[in-house]
Amino acid sequence: MNDVMSAQNAYPGGGGGGSDRTRRLRSLGLNDPSPDEAFDRFAHLAASITRAPIAMVNFVNDERQMFRGLYIPPNPAQTEEDDAWADRGIAFDLPNREMPLSHGFCPHVVAQRSPLALDDILAYPRFAGNPVVDELGVRAYLGAPLVDDTNTVIGTVCVLDREPRQWGRERLKDIQHLAEALLSEIRLRDNLLAQQQEMFAAFDGSPFPIMLTDSPEHLIRYANAEHLGVFGNPGPFAPVGQAYPQLGAAGLPHAVEDAYRSGRTTVLKDVRVQSYVPGARRAEQVYTFTCTPLRNARTGQVNGVLTVGMDTTAQSRTEEELGTLAALLVDRLQQSGRGLPG
Repeated sequence: MNDVMSAQNAYPGGGGGGSDRTRRLRSLGLNDPSPDEAFDRFAHLAASITRAPIAMVNFVNDERQMFRGLYIPPNPAQTEEDDAWADRGIAFDLPNREMPLSHGFCPHVVAQRSPLALDDILAYPRFAGNPVVDELGVRAYLGAPLVDDTNTVIGTVCVLDREPRQWGRERLKDIQHLAEALLSEIRLRDNLLAQQQEMFAAFDGSPFPIMLTDSPEHLIRYANAEHLGVFGNPGPFAPVGQAYPQLGAAGLPHAVEDAYRSGRTTVLKDVRVQSYVPGARRAEQVYTFTCTPLRNARTGQVNGVLTVGMDTTAQSRTEEELGTLAALLVDRLQQSGRGLPG
């Protein structure tokens, strides 16, 4: 197949817009700032080991920094006595877990592909004027790059303090070891994606349109051959409504959203679609779509939706058949790993 969303390119490492790093983050399902329990644990561990009040697992794309892992000290009243180091926390309000590339020092670590230790940021003219110094009171920084198996720097593990720190060689080694350990988690996710690609190869032979979306934006991560043949090529990582205006107008994005938010299967009936193929056998077809949530096997959190369409123009198939088919496909996909990564 030469379509960009076929099974062999369902998670492209080099397709789509943006830099290699952004494409790599998309392929790993890490190109958004949503919290990740595993990465939060790594951030807490980084803070504990370095005795720093703020820690992050930060992925950096072409437009922003995304703190998938974040540790901010708890309320001082809830802090254990032997964790007094955490009281030095910064007034750090990141409700969306993201930050512009102009802020902080992780983009520098990513660009240089090497660790960075700043004992007192004000002593470095190159960094002293960074917005986080005045806006957040950051005075010390320690970070290490995350270099994955494709030799792409996808982000950092870092810690911050509002007081000058002598990080020293031991703390630098600690943060580098944490980065290496975190890459093992990312490698596991990558391997699961490879297993899912094998499953998608089987989906490509299905006579029913199949589409997989992920993230709260419902970006299309995969569409099988039948889907491409009926509805056209959506382009990589496009939202459902934007990729398919007809389906958007018919309410499919709302059905996908409902399945994602509620965790329950949603059915959208009697969707009339004008064929985009000139001279098609039927100018108009009627479809029923079943949108079934996919869950992370570890956390149980919904992280994607599998949408299966059935041509009901001739009323030759029933809704029950479609529901059975969708459940079977979801079961096979879940068994291939843990649903979508993230």
